[in-house]
Amino acid sequence: MIQEIHAKTILNHVKQPDDWFGLKYNMNLYRGCQHQCIYCDSRSTCYRIENFADIHVKVNAIELLADALPRKRVRGTIGFGSMNDPYMPVERKSQLCRRALEIIAENRFPVHIITKSDLVLRDLDLLAQINADSYAAVSFTITTADDELARKIEPGAPPSSARFAAMKTLSDAGIHTGVTMMPVLPFIADTIKNIEKLLELCYLRGAAYILPWFGLTLREGSREYFYAKLDKLFPGVKQKYMRQFGLRYECNSLYAPALYTRFNELRQQYGIADHMTIFAPEPVKKKTAQMNLF
Repeated sequence: MIQEIHAKTILNHVKQPDDWFGLKYNMNLYRGCQHQCIYCDSRSTCYRIENFADIHVKVNAIELLADALPRKRVRGTIGFGSMNDPYMPVERKSQLCRRALEIIAENRFPVHIITKSDLVLRDLDLLAQINADSYAAVSFTITTADDELARKIEPGAPPSSARFAAMKTLSDAGIHTGVTMMPVLPFIADTIKNIEKLLELCYLRGAAYILPWFGLTLREGSREYFYAKLDKLFPGVKQKYMRQFGLRYECNSLYAPALYTRFNELRQQYGIADHMTIFAPEPVKKKTAQMNLF
């Protein structure tokens, strides 16, 4: 179900410091997500989203952003994609992301987008404009090199191959782009073979950085949904999770040490960073009217 709602605010301050993404502000233009990844933490009960498959479009988001952004005193990176994917299918029609990027470009603020969709290429012109004025980065979440496995665990998202192709286009256009390689699901994707193939594709497709985590988070709400999907898609794997992790929040792969070792060997071989280049917040330079000499 897709319905329209009115938000009270749209631009939120990020708790500092943000060493991973360098965000100063964060923005969610939608509530819920159509990609329906089986591991998504946003289903957790603490976020109070009754049905994560229901999509709420914040129809007044652009108006709120146009009002809020010119009043900011600090120019810092605005993040897209913390609670859902900003480029899910509904964006093709609503174009909230594109209109938001137009406002951001007009005010010369930097952006960082996290997505699983090649739809981001539609807005390459605006990202290039923002990048010329300040900074634009796009991170693609890619956790497996196998398109068939990606379709199982991320059923509403474009396949990994489409994300890699989009990353190459962005990289060639000079946009700072890379991969958030997380979560790498224990007992499903945490193999040396998968990591080696992912690193090879990152290198071939122009990734400047990779941010890995060989594990996932599970808590009330997201755990129950994830386990139900495991029973359907990967019979017997739920029992392995229950035995190994119990009710733990952080579920790290048993093979994490070996995976990190191999990851770093290949990352250094390919010349890929394990961190992003970020934009340092700075005071907004207000435009002043020029006095008429006569």
